[in-house]
Amino acid sequence: MSSLTILIVIIAYFAVLFSVSYITGKNANNAGFFSGNRQSNWVIVALSTIGAPISAVTFVSVPGMVASAGMSYMQMALGFLVGQLLIAYVLIPLYYKMNLTSIYEYLNKRFGVVSHKTGAWLFFISKSTGAAVRLFIVCAVLQLLVFNAFKIPFIVNVLITMAVVYSFTFRGGVRSLVWTDLLKTICLLLSIVLCIVFILRSGVSFEGYGSSPMTRIFFFDDINDSRYFFKQFLAGVFVVIATTGLDQDMMQRTLSCKNYKDSQKNLIVGATVQTIVIFLFLILGFILYTFASSNNIDISGLKGDDVFPYLATGKWFPVIVGIFFVVGFIAAGNSAAGSALTALTTSFTIDILGRSTGNSSEEQVKRTRTIVHACMAVLLGAMIYVVHLLNDDSVIQTVYKVASYTYGPLLGMFCFGMFTRLNVRDRWLPVVAIAAPLITWVVDINSQTWFAGYTFSHERLLLNAALTFIGMLLIAKKQR
Repeated sequence: MSSLTILIVIIAYFAVLFSVSYITGKNANNAGFFSGNRQSNWVIVALSTIGAPISAVTFVSVPGMVASAGMSYMQMALGFLVGQLLIAYVLIPLYYKMNLTSIYEYLNKRFGVVSHKTGAWLFFISKSTGAAVRLFIVCAVLQLLVFNAFKIPFIVNVLITMAVVYSFTFRGGVRSLVWTDLLKTICLLLSIVLCIVFILRSGVSFEGYGSSPMTRIFFFDDINDSRYFFKQFLAGVFVVIATTGLDQDMMQRTLSCKNYKDSQKNLIVGATVQTIVIFLFLILGFILYTFASSNNIDISGLKGDDVFPYLATGKWFPVIVGIFFVVGFIAAGNSAAGSALTALTTSFTIDILGRSTGNSSEEQVKRTRTIVHACMAVLLGAMIYVVHLLNDDSVIQTVYKVASYTYGPLLGMFCFGMFTRLNVRDRWLPVVAIAAPLITWVVDINSQTWFAGYTFSHERLLLNAALTFIGMLLIAKKQR
């Protein structure tokens, strides 16, 4: 598949995307940007939510991980499903009851303004880092497939990518995102299903599926294995609570539903279909590695993240497979980037700068969020380039590792607020939020020595949250 063909497909997709964004974002006010005016239809939100957590990282990393980890990722996916149910029935009623635009306003009402700012800064660090890593893989694959052929340097690639993301989000915010994410979900599902169909038509069979180590899902035999079931499952539950239920990005479109019952229906339907989609990605990974092996294609020098792009756009499959890959990949990458940019703008404007229609005029809020939106785009572009310079790990693992350190304090803070009646000395909370990840890091790097060979995986998130909870107990005010 030629670079020119890929470029034409990308331009065609963005033409449709910009059309949808323009129509849905027309005449959007601040409430439309931040919360979609709380008028989104739950069915549309549910369909758009299916693809919302599936970024370009998932699109290429999940199929690529079956060679080294089998289908153990399904253990986390089952945890994701349980976590989404907890979000639907515990967090969503709370958010609607308090009529929150930014979910970190809860911390202000529960503990105080310093806690509110601490939570907002934790989200800012978490989301900007995660979004930069996710966008990096979009830029890296585009560099490989398109920009290298035209001798365009990586920095120009980043500038073009961020300009595109900024352009389709600056007008409508959440009001546009619900519809652009719907377009993304349709492209994503068509892409993954049709890629599987066309690759199977190329001669790959499921013979040996049951006996292949690549298809093993459950791991109960070694607690020190990072794939151990309870590590993965519990990590999945709490990772999704932290990175979805306590994440302004993921909650923003969910809170645009008319009421909390519609929001719950959206989450349950979306989570169920997401589990099926993740399984399809893993099936695709098995098919790709089986195809490469049976056709003597040397992929030993490729990282797992590169296998799907390399085979899908190569000479081995019909051109239509490459086209579907490009559409799905671009849809996943840019929609995730758009929602992250919108959420960062919302949280920074409301939580950190304190600008809202409750204390400022409509025009003042619009002017502030417009400036913040542009600054966030520039910041993300700079961070993508830094990730490019430092990249040395499987990207999806990097994303979850970063999340376990940055979302842990948020999880601890919300749990403390919801499950105790204690208040805290608000000014000391930033110390706890910094100390907990640092102690977690020290325990993590010494765990094999201190705990008889035990290796932490994503459950470091739970340790981080628990340390935050304990720290908040230490700074709690005495009850009268």
